[in-house]
Amino acid sequence: MPSNQTVFGGKEIPAKYSGYDSANVVILPVPYEGTVCYGKGTRFAPARILEASRYQEMYDDELGKLNYLCGIATLPALRPAKTPEKMVGMVENACRKELDNGKFVIMLGGEHSISYGFYLALKEKYDKLSVIQIDAHADLRDSYTKGHLSHGCVMRRICETCNSTAQIGIRSICEEETAYIKDMDKDIYWARDIIGKSDWIDEMLNKLSNDVFLTIDVDGFDPSVFPHTGTPEPGGISWYQGLEIFKRIFSRKNVVGMDLVEVASDKTSRNSEYTAAKLVYRLIGYKFN
Repeated sequence: MPSNQTVFGGKEIPAKYSGYDSANVVILPVPYEGTVCYGKGTRFAPARILEASRYQEMYDDELGKLNYLCGIATLPALRPAKTPEKMVGMVENACRKELDNGKFVIMLGGEHSISYGFYLALKEKYDKLSVIQIDAHADLRDSYTKGHLSHGCVMRRICETCNSTAQIGIRSICEEETAYIKDMDKDIYWARDIIGKSDWIDEMLNKLSNDVFLTIDVDGFDPSVFPHTGTPEPGGISWYQGLEIFKRIFSRKNVVGMDLVEVASDKTSRNSEYTAAKLVYRLIGYKFN
C-alpha cells in the first residue's frame, strides 16, 4: 500500500476511512507525460497533489461536513508505459477493475491523453454516457505531435463513439478543430461567452444524458487559479465560477467518474498542487453530499 506521503489526506483521514474495502472513492495516480509538447512536469503532479492534500483542512467549510466520511482510498500509481497506446490500455484496465468493484474512480494525471482510457472503461459500463470537459483547448485534432492518442486529440477520440459531449471554457483552437466543430455541430461553451455567467449551465445539462464522465484539464481555469500547467491560456474560469458549474453538474447528473489532469508541477511553488487537492476534495463532497 502507498505510504502516508502518497495517500490522499495522509494521516488527516483516519485509517478506517482510508481503507480500500470501506472506501466509496479510489484515487488513481497516473504520472504519465508521454506526448507533452510545451510545459513539462505533469509526471510529478499526482504525487505532489497527494502530498499537498495532507495539509488541507478536512472539514469542508462550504458543505459543513467531513467529506472523507464516504471513504477515500488511494491506489498505487500506474507505472508509465512507453507508448500512448499502451498507457491508454493500462488506464482502461485499471479503471475497469475499480468500476467492477463498485468504486467511484478519481484519476489524477498526468497529461490529458490518459482520459481516453478512463472513458473507454466507463463507456463499457454505461451505454448512455455523456462527457463534460473543462479545458482551455478543444483537444479535437485528429493527430498531433506523437500520433492519434496525443493529449491534443483526446476529445476527438472520445467523440468518435460519444455524441453527447459538452466542452466548457474553450479559448484556444486550431483551424482543423474549427472545421470539425462546425461539421459535427459540437456543443462548445466558449470562455468568452460564459465567464461571469451561469444562465447557460442548465441549458447545457439538459442536452446531456444522466450518466456523466467529468474530465478536468486545469488550464480550463484562469492561470490565476492554476498558474502551473503545460499551456496556460488567459481568460479562464475563476475558482468560484468553477465551483458553481461543478455544483450544478453533480446536483443534476450522475457523475460516474472524473479525472483532473495537466498540472505541470513546479519545484518552486505548490500553488497548483494544493488547489488541485482542494478541488478534488470539494468534488468528493459534491458527489457524496
